[in-house]
Amino acid sequence: MNSILCTGSLLTIFLASHFTIQAQDPLPSWNDGPAKQAIVEFVQKTTTEGSPQFVPLTDRIATFDQDGTLWVEHPMYSQVMYCLEQVPAVVKAKPELKNVEPFKMVLTGDFAVIAKLPKKELIKILEATLTGMSVEQFQADVKKWLATAKHHRWQRPYNDLTYLPMQEVLEYLRANGYKTYIVTGGGQDFVRVYAKQTYGIPTEQVVGTAGGTKYGYEKDGKPFLTKEPRLLLNDDKAGKPEGIHLMIGRRPHAAFGNSDGDRQMLEYTKAGDGARLCMLVFHDDADREYAYGPAQGLPATKVGAFTQALYDEAQKDGWTVISMKNDWKRIFSFDE
Repeated sequence: MNSILCTGSLLTIFLASHFTIQAQDPLPSWNDGPAKQAIVEFVQKTTTEGSPQFVPLTDRIATFDQDGTLWVEHPMYSQVMYCLEQVPAVVKAKPELKNVEPFKMVLTGDFAVIAKLPKKELIKILEATLTGMSVEQFQADVKKWLATAKHHRWQRPYNDLTYLPMQEVLEYLRANGYKTYIVTGGGQDFVRVYAKQTYGIPTEQVVGTAGGTKYGYEKDGKPFLTKEPRLLLNDDKAGKPEGIHLMIGRRPHAAFGNSDGDRQMLEYTKAGDGARLCMLVFHDDADREYAYGPAQGLPATKVGAFTQALYDEAQKDGWTVISMKNDWKRIFSFDE
């Protein structure tokens, strides 16, 4: 009996020790290196009272781009995929669009051709699928799409394609008193539908490209808002710091992006006093995800371009470039 008790006690001690060691690593999906070290050191020095770089709770703000920073953006932004896949429903409601471009082309389902749509034609698709309905109807449509839509490569729901290492960063920052915000060029209303479920980020902490709404009444007198094709905020490039000021009102102490569209957000963050953390996710792992730049000689892209000029600015200004290939042990939660 004593032998059994002794064995049980040793097992308990071993398990407790094992889980303590595990708990000490807030970023288990990251390889040890400068990127992981930068995150941990930033959190330690900004949340330790008495530290010369201590940041009060009210000022602990961290902003994250979404597409390409928190989840997959290739070969096409998820919101654009939503819009393209809504076209049949739009044409069913308005049959006169069936033989009108670009709706006629989208109905063919030829993705290679659709991917080359000029911006002017794409805007027509966006307006037809993102406006003209009540806010509630739009939210319902997005929820329905997310429940069934799957990425062409992995055949998994888009919510599964969030980056596990970045989810760990979100949780680590929140555990240390930081408010985490999404600051995206994507549609604010679109991202708000799933931000809480997917990232643990509440609706009011999503800053995105915002369109206008119009107040009105239904026949029974119930008030509602209709989404209109009227741009209020283009939350991309310089629009990101402008959106941060408008919606958050405080300069972030940490900012994460992955493309030229995030450059001004990182510049704005870095320009503040005290400790600042600026990081860029670099897609250089074609085997586990995608590889694109054109920085460092990788293929050029129109979706989430990371130029050599951005890479050089990161080196010059002390921003940390996160290599997917070298810094991440795992990319997705379903990776073995």
